[in-house]
Amino acid sequence: MNYKHMPAFINSIGTALPSNLASQERIADFMVSHLQLNEVEERKLRVLYRASGIKQRYSVLKDFSQNLNGQSFFKEDVTFPSAKPRMLIYQQHAIGLAKEACWQAINDSTIKKEEITHLITVSCTGMYAPGLDIELIDHLGLTTSISRTSVNFMGCYAAFNAMKVANCIVDSDQNAKVLVVCVELCSIHLQEKKDDENLLANAIFGDGAAAMVISSESGHRSLEMKSFYNDLALHARDEMGWYIGDHGFEMHLSAKVPEVIKDGIGELTDRLLRKINLKISDIDFFAIHPGGKRILDVIEEKLNISKEQNLPAREILRTHGNMSSPTVLFVIKRIMDSMRSQDSEKHILSFAFGPGLTLESTVLKSHIHA
Repeated sequence: MNYKHMPAFINSIGTALPSNLASQERIADFMVSHLQLNEVEERKLRVLYRASGIKQRYSVLKDFSQNLNGQSFFKEDVTFPSAKPRMLIYQQHAIGLAKEACWQAINDSTIKKEEITHLITVSCTGMYAPGLDIELIDHLGLTTSISRTSVNFMGCYAAFNAMKVANCIVDSDQNAKVLVVCVELCSIHLQEKKDDENLLANAIFGDGAAAMVISSESGHRSLEMKSFYNDLALHARDEMGWYIGDHGFEMHLSAKVPEVIKDGIGELTDRLLRKINLKISDIDFFAIHPGGKRILDVIEEKLNISKEQNLPAREILRTHGNMSSPTVLFVIKRIMDSMRSQDSEKHILSFAFGPGLTLESTVLKSHIHA
């Protein structure tokens, strides 16, 4: 008996952001004060923030958006918080953002919550059990017999792994309806170290959540997950890391990361496109994870795409910063929302990157019906 592949479609994407919004300039003021930077260090930090390509970021904490003498989680006169109070903040706030993104995704799809058969939760900035998956079942009123999968601690590329899991589920069961949610509270892991890596990490990350409904139904406006391809630059595994420390989660982010991505992005793209007999000229939209301005620069240079073609990623970076795993879904949603009825049969090329050093890619094909 011949096996027939069952395509999987992203039917909808929902997003959610915390209420606390701070300009990059205000966050720089906060960092100068709380890290007690001297004049030379302050000048260096402000140059970094101005060059980041970021105008503003969101946080579940009020620290970065209020006056510097206001009440804060990161208090200047005491040691920076340990991991436990940070996890309590995560447990308090992550569920609200995840729930908001899920409701938006469900309401924008043609699938009812009672029909959802699988739930995939994604996060790398907090952990507890019973966790987000069980809380979401309760808050959303999903069936308690739903199948649950958690994708944890993978970082910025984790949404791709969730999409691939959902793709396999739908391929094996055409009646499956999968809800995926990514939620990250990066801002709760501010460290008081003044080295270049920590200053860079503190300059780009923000908080947010994104959710998808995925099924075998194309719906009136959906994206077919055509193909995936991933690879590892093992020689650069030490250039990016995410570790649990005594004072929260600690980011290791080398300035060499953009060059590693630049070296690997061409072959990654070629191998992905060859799987489905496409060329780079067949791509209509680019949905690149905005891990940082330099990463976007080198990919544009290597693939010979313009800043205008890559505007969705640059705009999300400018207005949201890097929110880790949900970020690429914000970019895809922006493209998806811009499509009109005549935009059917368009191809989107998407990338994300993270520890490993991991390079993920996918091609999505739009199915838009009036």
